[in-house]
Amino acid sequence: MPEQTTTPGSPSDLHAVLEAAHVASDVFELRPDYRVVLVAVDGIEPGPGDQMSEELLAAAEASAAQDLAQGPVTEVPHVAAWREAYRSFGAKPQRTRNSLEALMRRAAAGLPRVNRLTDVYNAISVLHRIPLGGEDLARYDGAPRLVRATGEESFDTAAGGETVLEHPDPGEVVWRDASGVTCRRWNWRQCRRTALTDQTTSAVFILDALEPLDDDALQSAADELAAALRRLGPDVTVATRWIGAP
Repeated sequence: MPEQTTTPGSPSDLHAVLEAAHVASDVFELRPDYRVVLVAVDGIEPGPGDQMSEELLAAAEASAAQDLAQGPVTEVPHVAAWREAYRSFGAKPQRTRNSLEALMRRAAAGLPRVNRLTDVYNAISVLHRIPLGGEDLARYDGAPRLVRATGEESFDTAAGGETVLEHPDPGEVVWRDASGVTCRRWNWRQCRRTALTDQTTSAVFILDALEPLDDDALQSAADELAAALRRLGPDVTVATRWIGAP
């Protein structure tokens, strides 16, 4: 299993955030094949989509089209694995689609164009068939933790244009920080508080993996993401950490 690595000159706070990140043992009991790579980045220069992000999106759309020409998105192996994981904690995947499936379903009509940071990680998610979430590190409270929810945690979202406070279901797998849930149902919906914006300069990205995605494929996705992030400013620094079952 790859060890934690940091790029030369990475700020110590990136290293500290990743060192404190945690996956609860009962998550591994649910899915012993689960692995995650966390990628923290600082020094991003915000900007609209550019040639690099557009090329990645176009490649992702073409790649998705090849898979979807063979059958429905639900039969893509890595999508199917996450649908089964959702069922294991009581979620209905036909109603709450994991982030990879949601993007794959949009690829035929064209992936969204948001800004170059968001476009890069969406493209890499589809290219590598891996759920990939991004959070604004400046708005994060402490370190990322993946846990089974008690049902009392807070999750801020929107309904009808208004902010709404929800609570996850007991036993639901959620990413959270010290202030509350940052992403419900493993990789379904992110909260508003830590969402990436057009002004984001530091972020943490979460690359979730289940079999049949193997370790080499997971590492390849993390490496491509880190390489793309380093192109988003002359002073970008990146740190990564791999977490798997003990």
